[in-house]
Amino acid sequence: MHISHNTQSLAGPPTVAVFGCGNVLLGDDGFGPAVIEQLLQSELPSSVLALDVGTSIREHLLDYLMLPSLRPQMLIVVDAGNIEGGQPGQVRQCGPAELPAAKIHDFSLHQFPTVNLLAELQAETGIEVVLLLAQTAALPEQVAPGLSPLMRAAVLEASARITQLIARMSAPHAVSFTTATTVEATTP
Repeated sequence: MHISHNTQSLAGPPTVAVFGCGNVLLGDDGFGPAVIEQLLQSELPSSVLALDVGTSIREHLLDYLMLPSLRPQMLIVVDAGNIEGGQPGQVRQCGPAELPAAKIHDFSLHQFPTVNLLAELQAETGIEVVLLLAQTAALPEQVAPGLSPLMRAAVLEASARITQLIARMSAPHAVSFTTATTVEATTP
């Protein structure tokens, strides 16, 4: 399902969109969807869109490139991966330009790397793109749902970071509203 077909109702484009990437049937690769599940259990602001995009992030990114009316101010992509020198369960925050070389092809699924779309999205649309990647110990070679204990802890850390990012996006709006109110109140 593309974002343009999403049934979650928002009054307008979201301020922040959070995409959880991964396959829940492959152990720790289900990290992104688990973060989305955790976020949806909390009370997210109505201007935040949180989606489990599974392994279909590319289609959602293309929606943002093609449909300006859907674009958020910030896109947070959450995924499991292999962070060079990282410890299992470690969460790393970076931008598309900082994406580890080993991670670039994880998103591809036999197509061009999604990192190109993330970089283009940020450069061409002004959307701030944030990646939260959690280091896996090892991914199973066959179906094995469920996260390891270290990745379950990483879900809580990533959720807390996302909550902070959402709060940061909300803060400038509150300041500008207060300033505008003050100006209106002092104008004769």
